[in-house]
Amino acid sequence: MYKWDFYTVLQSFDLFALGLWTTFLYTVGSISLGIVIGLLVCFARFSSSALLRTLARSYQEIFRCTPLLVQIMWAYYALPLLTGYSISNTMAGLLTLSFYVGSFYSEIFRGGINAVDKGQTEAALATGLSKFQNMRHVVLPQSIKKMLPAFINQSIIQVKNTSLLYVISVAELTYMTSVVNSETYRPMESYSIAAIMYFIMIFPLTKIADRVEKNLSRSD
Repeated sequence: MYKWDFYTVLQSFDLFALGLWTTFLYTVGSISLGIVIGLLVCFARFSSSALLRTLARSYQEIFRCTPLLVQIMWAYYALPLLTGYSISNTMAGLLTLSFYVGSFYSEIFRGGINAVDKGQTEAALATGLSKFQNMRHVVLPQSIKKMLPAFINQSIIQVKNTSLLYVISVAELTYMTSVVNSETYRPMESYSIAAIMYFIMIFPLTKIADRVEKNLSRSD
């Protein structure tokens, strides 16, 4: 009969706290960079330049159609061999997470913009608005409402994606949990505490996503 011993594991709570804080920083950082990348790629998909459209589409397919774990390991281990420049595990992790989530954000943004009735764009241009003004004042306000639920859900998934950074020894929650486990030899307790921490961090976000979706459906 297995005897649970959370007291021994909780002696290393500072390591769990450090891992949780690192997870939070990587989540916020990668989402912020991902939004910028996603917007740039989204607008590139709408560009009149065939080259830009092709590059943007290629980027999306590469990052959305390959596992994030492979991307992280490739960025940290393989990329320096090809370029001759080393990259820290923290930078490799942040950039890979950002480009990965950016590929999904770009498609979410593109879908939201395409969901706006084209007749409104034609009417806005007919009144003398420029393409930029039309995008800013007519299309984006409506598209944000349509893309928000998918954006929030993808951001929630990004919290869990940070756990894959353990493979390159980034001190996020999963990696620090393995450190605690190696010190205490209490895997059940260690990973149970990690699971509880992830739940505490993610569950409120899922409720926010549900509330936003309900409010949007009511307004429709």
